[in-house]
Amino acid sequence: MIKKVGNTKVLPKHKATCHCGSVVLELTLPNGIENPRRCDCSICRRKGAIVGSVDLSGIQILKGKEFLKLYQFNTNTANHYFCSNCGIYTHHQRRSNPNEYGFNIGCLEGVNPFDLGDVVTKDGVNHPADRKAS
Repeated sequence: MIKKVGNTKVLPKHKATCHCGSVVLELTLPNGIENPRRCDCSICRRKGAIVGSVDLSGIQILKGKEFLKLYQFNTNTANHYFCSNCGIYTHHQRRSNPNEYGFNIGCLEGVNPFDLGDVVTKDGVNHPADRKAS
């Protein structure tokens, strides 16, 4: 749990925006940033975002729902959302825990994800949901 990133306090209700400002989210983060991580799966390698987790009820779209586009691949379980204007990934409904959203920490207003220091990288290439039952 991280309640402060660098000199920035992570607020219990924190706004997140895409780059162009078309999409504005409000995240409920009573414990700050939880479980910050990177992932090395095919999409995460390409987007390069550091993500945190929040319950599904923890993200409210304040503005720009019409600009959010959905992208799915492979098992079509995870729902990845990005702004159709600027292309920034904002959040996704997680495949490993469908009761949570992963969110782009870089979209949090006033937060620089590079101030988090060392961030764990998850093995998304060998995701448990991709393993065949024997």
